[in-house]
Amino acid sequence: MALQFSDAVRNARLDAIETAIGTTAVLEIRSGAVPANCAAARTGTVGVVMTLPADYMAAAAGGTKAKLGTWEDASADASITAGYFTLYASNGTTVHAQGTVTATGGGGDLQLTTTTIVAGQPVTITSFTITEGNA
Repeated sequence: MALQFSDAVRNARLDAIETAIGTTAVLEIRSGAVPANCAAARTGTVGVVMTLPADYMAAAAGGTKAKLGTWEDASADASITAGYFTLYASNGTTVHAQGTVTATGGGGDLQLTTTTIVAGQPVTITSFTITEGNA
């Protein structure tokens, strides 16, 4: 049998993620494939860099934790096809999370209205939810 946790434990683990990353995290979206792990070198072209709100994730409930507030870059840095994201501590160098990017409804870890990013245009994150396993 697989190990199972209560919602209280799952929610506490999820809330610890935001605590560990810290306030005003930096989100970067790049072209290309997700690196092998968070310690691996970043690849691809940087299209979007945004500083997230001080409280950027809602409190965990039912084993999930979703974005809070507006996650938007008013002006994309470069034209790319979004492939993956990196979530950094506020220093912009310590990588804490990474994952795939797709258009809304595409099943990516982070979702945008479109993965076609054009330099100078605004970019808004439509969906970002972390789900804790072991229910």
